[in-house]
Amino acid sequence: MKKLIPLLIALLGLGTGVGAGMALKPAPEPVADACAAVSAAAAPAAHGTPASAHGAEGTAGAEGGKAAEGGAAAEAPCPPADPFAPETVAGEGEGGEHGGEKAEIAYVPIEKPFVVPIFAGDKTVAMVVMSLSIATEGEKAASELEAVQPRLRDSFLKVMFRHANSGGFDGSYTTGRKIEDLKSALLGAAREVVHDAPVDEVLITEIARQDS
Repeated sequence: MKKLIPLLIALLGLGTGVGAGMALKPAPEPVADACAAVSAAAAPAAHGTPASAHGAEGTAGAEGGKAAEGGAAAEAPCPPADPFAPETVAGEGEGGEHGGEKAEIAYVPIEKPFVVPIFAGDKTVAMVVMSLSIATEGEKAASELEAVQPRLRDSFLKVMFRHANSGGFDGSYTTGRKIEDLKSALLGAAREVVHDAPVDEVLITEIARQDS
């Protein structure tokens, strides 16, 4: 019994020392808090705020001390930044690469209406009156179209004469395939005349047939 008493005392002292060591051990800093601290320290430099040499040395010293004391917390990598976060997305909205606006559509009316005769043999049996307008992009393109209106009128009249001679103005000429073929032919004629300005569409703004 006398031999067991010193052994019990030694075991009790060892357990007390281990418990005290665990109680006094500093808790490691969370990885998220360390990353937040690093991000906060780097924020002024990212926004262009200059740092003094003294401040930089102080920050470096503090970071070195934390790295020495933190141990496992310093070794844990910070989670990567979200590339799709709103503050990191570039090129969107105003001033971005894709923020440019498309040129506004401009409409150039042909000054005078077109008068197309309808023949039956050698006799004129009707007259078709049409007014046209050309859709383009931007004021500059509109000015270029106005400058070549005489050539456009000549090409449009040729298209209308061919359409009339093929029976395009007979029967229900304002709906269906007949009017679509006419508009397609007018658009092709306009694009053959105008090479520098874009021609989006040729609009028939007025059309009427008057029989003799």
